[in-house]
Amino acid sequence: MDPTHEIELTEPVSLCLSDGKTLNPRARGWSRQPLHRANMRGVWGRTKRWDYWAILSRDLVFGIVYADVDFIGLASVWWADLRSGRSGGSEVVSPFARAMNLPEVPGSHPLSYAGSKLSLRLVDSPSADAHSVDSPSVGPPSGNSPSGNPSGPKTVHITAEWTEPGRVPASLDLTVTHPIGHESLNVVIPWSTSRYNFTTKDQALPTVGTFTLGSESFDIGGEGDPAWGVLDVGRGRWPYSTRWNWGGGAGYATTGERIGIQFGAKWTEGTGFTENGVTVDGRLHKIGRELDWDYSWENPMAPWHVRDSQGAVDLRLVPRFDKHTSLSAVVLSTKVHQVFGTWSGNVRGEDGATYEIVDAPGFAEECRNRW
Repeated sequence: MDPTHEIELTEPVSLCLSDGKTLNPRARGWSRQPLHRANMRGVWGRTKRWDYWAILSRDLVFGIVYADVDFIGLASVWWADLRSGRSGGSEVVSPFARAMNLPEVPGSHPLSYAGSKLSLRLVDSPSADAHSVDSPSVGPPSGNSPSGNPSGPKTVHITAEWTEPGRVPASLDLTVTHPIGHESLNVVIPWSTSRYNFTTKDQALPTVGTFTLGSESFDIGGEGDPAWGVLDVGRGRWPYSTRWNWGGGAGYATTGERIGIQFGAKWTEGTGFTENGVTVDGRLHKIGRELDWDYSWENPMAPWHVRDSQGAVDLRLVPRFDKHTSLSAVVLSTKVHQVFGTWSGNVRGEDGATYEIVDAPGFAEECRNRW
């Protein structure tokens, strides 16, 4: 894989200048660990903050959202059984995001929501290789640095309780592990000095836990049947109308390496940066080119194909489930096809080695927003 032309950042940096509105020129770039502090202030209506987790296993998938998009806040848990097509979960909308609180440094304090329909909590532990924004040039992360014993791998504990239709109780208890040395894809997408987004995309995180639905209990992850956590962090100021592709997944190559795949499109075009890359045993191989996506919005259950013009990626997703969302409320709307299934094909690392994956759990989506 050819080295990317994009700027790689290695030191902590503030996303904005001291006014809290203008993109800091030093923030433009990508990194292997989260380094940006989202010191955003003002500009109500354009500021969007979220942490999203997907959990991928062979037959069960989950989506967990904790978000503040100015107009509303959102806390939700969603699940689907890819074998039967059953799905469920719970979603709570908070007007003007009054109940939501996301930190400038993602993961630096717990995220929680407690209500009659849903309780949700996401708690990060520290790690030996965790980064914090604490240099004098950018200032401390508002007193929200992780605390505790940083001697082992970082973990995220996700717990939720809710009630399904028919008064069926449901709960989720998951532990997601960031192995020591594991790298994520972190990048600022700069549309302009006033419109920009910092994102962390973290794939291939080993996950174990339990999902309970009434009298049924399902083990998630473990020996012989791995499950994978996917983290999507967003901190930015967005245009009103946006369209994006996102795809990801994880599994083991036929030669035994742990492979994570992370692809995006549309929203990054023309900015000089991408959110494309693959990880091999936790090492990120950044792709600085836009990838070719071939799929049908009208027929989302047909295979999705993602290719790189220079041969770094050639993967095909066979969908098993389409999570279709179409919402409209006055000036706000969202239309999404997010399909879950399995990826097969080849990726190439920076050293030129090619890795084949077969039936790796994953997803792909197109999202059309007016927000």
